[in-house]
Amino acid sequence: MTVYEKYLALKDIINIGAIKISPKEKIFKFTSGISSPIYFDNRLTLSYDDIRRKITNGYLEIIIKNFIDVEVIAGVATGAISQGTLVADRLGLPFVYVRSGAKEHATKKLVEGKIKENQKVVVIEDLISTGGSSIKAVEALRDEGADVLGVIAAFSYDFKVSEDIFEKSQCKLYSLFNFEDLVFAVLEEKYIEESDVEILHNWRDDQKI
Repeated sequence: MTVYEKYLALKDIINIGAIKISPKEKIFKFTSGISSPIYFDNRLTLSYDDIRRKITNGYLEIIIKNFIDVEVIAGVATGAISQGTLVADRLGLPFVYVRSGAKEHATKKLVEGKIKENQKVVVIEDLISTGGSSIKAVEALRDEGADVLGVIAAFSYDFKVSEDIFEKSQCKLYSLFNFEDLVFAVLEEKYIEESDVEILHNWRDDQKI
């Protein structure tokens, strides 16, 4: 997507209420424990076919540009299962998904679906905050013998901790929208004031888990 296309897509996402922002109050709690002034409800976008299509096309654009030799698409449960399935269907590729925890019965698997040894896999994620759950999924796929080419998220908060964990795991990370894209869009749409931009950047830069 171009910068302008990202802005138009985020404008639509804002208008359906999928992005919530409260610069002066950290009212949203992440699984990692971080208190945030921003919440990106990516699941809500699935209910709108035009927005869903734009996001799917965004994933495809990154894959075609960077991972043309992909053989399997993997979605991270639960938020990225639907979008991962849409991407796999458009590419005509097999799909698997990675559970957040192993099943407590039967095979106790983390990865659901069929992966062959050394198959090239691209992981579809919805959001990246600290990156911990995404890397856990990457490691589960590698344990199954997969060659993980990289992770693509719909949105990344661009925390330094997530950059570090992906670098340490030698895994490439791409996102359709990042923190800067979102701040620009909400400012343009007058959901925040100019004075809020520094507040949001300071919050983002202070996350050092």
